[in-house]
Amino acid sequence: MGADILMSEKMNVLFIITDQQRADHLSCAGNRVLKTPHIDSIGNGGVRFNKYYCATPICMPNRANFFTGCYPSVHGTRSNGINLNPEVPTISEILKSQGYHTVSIGKTHFNFYAFPYKKKLDYSWEIIPYWMSGKIKGPFPKPYYGFDEVKLTVGHGDVCGGHYLEWLEEKGYDKLDFLKNRLMEIYKNYYQTEVPEEFYPSTYITDQTVEFLERHSEGKYGDKPFFMHCSYNDPHHPVCPPGRYMDMYGPNEITLPENFEDGENLLNHEFLGEILKDSRFPHLLPQKVDENTAKIFTALTYGSLAMIDEGIGRILKTLEKTGMAKNTMVIFTSDHGDYCGDHGLILKGPAHYRSIINIPLLWKVPGMTKTGVSDSLVSTVDFPKTILKILGIREKLFPDIFQGYDISPILTDPAEKVRTQALIEHDEEIASDRIFRLRTLVTESHRLTLYDGFDNSGDIFNYENDPNEVENLWSEDGDLKNNLIEKILREIIKLRPRFPKRKAYN
Repeated sequence: MGADILMSEKMNVLFIITDQQRADHLSCAGNRVLKTPHIDSIGNGGVRFNKYYCATPICMPNRANFFTGCYPSVHGTRSNGINLNPEVPTISEILKSQGYHTVSIGKTHFNFYAFPYKKKLDYSWEIIPYWMSGKIKGPFPKPYYGFDEVKLTVGHGDVCGGHYLEWLEEKGYDKLDFLKNRLMEIYKNYYQTEVPEEFYPSTYITDQTVEFLERHSEGKYGDKPFFMHCSYNDPHHPVCPPGRYMDMYGPNEITLPENFEDGENLLNHEFLGEILKDSRFPHLLPQKVDENTAKIFTALTYGSLAMIDEGIGRILKTLEKTGMAKNTMVIFTSDHGDYCGDHGLILKGPAHYRSIINIPLLWKVPGMTKTGVSDSLVSTVDFPKTILKILGIREKLFPDIFQGYDISPILTDPAEKVRTQALIEHDEEIASDRIFRLRTLVTESHRLTLYDGFDNSGDIFNYENDPNEVENLWSEDGDLKNNLIEKILREIIKLRPRFPKRKAYN
């Protein structure tokens, strides 16, 4: 179908994103325990992607990847703790300039969460302790990275600041002071929350999204189409689903992955071994856990996702009830995954196993997509160009820094191929002695990972013959290794932007 048809109907965009959800944590993706009927329904008339890979498996960088359409080496937010440069154009700014009403509800993570190194030089509108203590000063800046409206949640689990706190106060929640003084809980893997369902952050995000959609349907924004960023903080750890969701799934229902025992082998991995033995940063690095911990963690993750699924059900029902479903593009995804027992690990980190780099993606465009499942490779950096192309935005408005592909051909035919490979950049700093720089290339059949400072080692896995990633082929197949290393080198060269621009003939 043509983009002009979409624009004549003022196509809206509803972009729904979770935090730290792996691709197989959906019932439509084959999960036999977790039930996600409402998220699954986006695939009814839409495309579900089996091979969507994040461009960086870290919160801030990959969210920046989506909004800017380029890699961390270009936009600069290469690690958590680095604010997204406000001079780098975002898709929200582009759509705002084209008459869209832009709104973000929930987590943005464009600014850092923790205390800055130099308080007089660096400022963040998303510092969790500042929100908890009331130190966020002045009116919240608008537009915020191109968003006209912002309803912010900053944090994880039930340790959340932002405009969410104002909502709790308006609702008369009587334990607000208690919530503000439990920051250390954010470093735990899981626990039982004292926050009831009706006051939990996921409820706030759902309620605010529904209320916006109802306002928009009533004409409160004139004839402006909307770009809505609906961003849930769960199921990122600490995992603490409230009320009935806490016990919705039990540890006894969880079957550990076949590669769970591979965690013992990883202790001898030249790069990963030392990381897994480092106990200083249990909330920031992958954790090797016992079977019981892995089962409890996964069961609570399922409970958190069940709550989000029901919230998304309310949102989709509102679209249908208001008649806006017929002209609203709906995208569901996450920022990165979680090991959830794979290789005996939980959380995330610089181990690019498929459980953290392969994440869910369902994409529905009324009048364009049909129900289908695609095995085509897709990267986070592909999103902005694709959305803008579908909406009929003129290409001269696309930033020069766009590095992704237009994957709209896959949305009309799930069998189409646009990419042959996807690059993953990872430049993370945990401490002065924990600086990680690695690059991964994913092809249709293999994954190659190279670690800076480890010249004679790396990872090569055959996704087709070894889906559990336990047989490292680095030292087994020299020709394969050389071929993949050449591919990643050529990909890096191709993606390097030609900056600064030439200004004279000679």
